[in-house]
Amino acid sequence: MLINADLHIHSRFSMASSKDMTINNIAPQAKLKGLQLIGTGDGFHPKWLNIIEESTTYSGDGIYSNKDCDFILTAEVEAKSKIHHLFIIPNIETAKEMSEKLSSKNKDVDGRPRVDMDGSEIKDLAMDYECLFGPAHAFTPWTGMYKTYNSVYDCYDGKPDFLELGLSADSNMADRVKELQDIPFLTNSDAHSPWPHRLGREFNQIEMEDVSFTSLRKGIKNNEIKANYGLIADLGKYHMTACSKCYQIVDPLFAKKNKMKCDDCGGIIKKGVDFRISEIADWNKSKHPNYRPPYIHLMPLAEIISMTYNKGVTTKTVQNIWKNLIKEFNNEIDILINIPLPEINMVDKEIAIAINAFRNKSIYITPGGGGKYGKISLNKDFEVKKRKQMTLDNFKN
Repeated sequence: MLINADLHIHSRFSMASSKDMTINNIAPQAKLKGLQLIGTGDGFHPKWLNIIEESTTYSGDGIYSNKDCDFILTAEVEAKSKIHHLFIIPNIETAKEMSEKLSSKNKDVDGRPRVDMDGSEIKDLAMDYECLFGPAHAFTPWTGMYKTYNSVYDCYDGKPDFLELGLSADSNMADRVKELQDIPFLTNSDAHSPWPHRLGREFNQIEMEDVSFTSLRKGIKNNEIKANYGLIADLGKYHMTACSKCYQIVDPLFAKKNKMKCDDCGGIIKKGVDFRISEIADWNKSKHPNYRPPYIHLMPLAEIISMTYNKGVTTKTVQNIWKNLIKEFNNEIDILINIPLPEINMVDKEIAIAINAFRNKSIYITPGGGGKYGKISLNKDFEVKKRKQMTLDNFKN
């Protein structure tokens, strides 16, 4: 069976997460999105584990079921060098045992604990407890593995089970790196709120024998990921090299020459995922291994409606249109991918035009960077933000 799975989110106990991130809010929104399996996130936080047990029924083999969707234990930790790692955990009992071995001052406070462990120790802990593990949002400039290491093998002293691409990268970018040819890619939302413009904004379609930890493990290890769905990487808030204060997109050479300080406002310039991948890439163009699934670019339906009608995502106008479409077609993922355009057109002509443009890749983008998401338009006259360039004269002396 094909399962739509978002395997990296956070609970209400993680820093900067919505207090609405509870099982009873996440589950019905996941159903409306079209997701069947959700990673719980924050699997080492004792209060969150209690909520999971109270709000679900254990179905066996690592699956905690709610009437609207199924959950599997996951956790993100911040380890040495502020690198984030993602665990997929067999069950709550295992999570509790692992938590006892994590030396962390904040694990009872923050859903994403800080631990004094390097990548090799993370790998050993995961293997001891038969977890799946890999770097979270591997290329991002603040907490991605590649911000510190030039090789995933240098980080873990071995091969991880997967690599999470993050919102600012996709398979075409990552498959320029030779060492990643035999590592499966995951695309997850890293959602901090339960609403469908966050939850499932990236997800994986995986062939599974049934909904279980064992089947998910086989699916990932045996390369049964059939598709990765996610944002156009240009829209990611760390895609381009840019100032983290004024968000001016800056040529990476200019940034290096200026010691990563913005001329305009004095803010810190953060190296973009686009440039970081170019630094470690072995090829100018991607070389996909035979098993690599397609990467299909999507945008949350509420954001498409917001763009089309020039209204905020959370406004009544946008939310009412979203609800009408869901009422007609059951879930968001089907609307974005599968529902024939003439059927969508009968409900909302303007949204049909926008979805068609997305499916046909006839859209215009201002890329994101420095911590600010990019923008998208259907208008060919859309102003695309230019990089601040550096001339050769600047490199003299």
